[in-house]
Amino acid sequence: MYTGANRVAAETGRAKMKILCSTTFQEQYQALLKEYSEIDYEAVKRYKVYLDTVILNMPTKLAKFKQSLYFEDENIKDLEHQGHIIPFYIDEKNGNILLIGIFKK
Repeated sequence: MYTGANRVAAETGRAKMKILCSTTFQEQYQALLKEYSEIDYEAVKRYKVYLDTVILNMPTKLAKFKQSLYFEDENIKDLEHQGHIIPFYIDEKNGNILLIGIFKK
């Protein structure tokens, strides 16, 4: 599940959607936070809180995200946040959003 909250479900017009994290996302996110915390710990805390909020609100705003430039699948979208890209897969059949990774733009 999403690292910002162990279990996440958000109400949408269609159904509850769970936000899941791939192992790759978890590893990349932890590495990113560690790298930046060595520079400015307080800024990293603010970044994490804001990103957590953006991710938790994703299910209510799925229509605003464009298809990923990095994958040839219409169900994979990109979330851009403060110079980072978070590709995610929308699995409407099972009601899941899978965060694939996070990397610098």
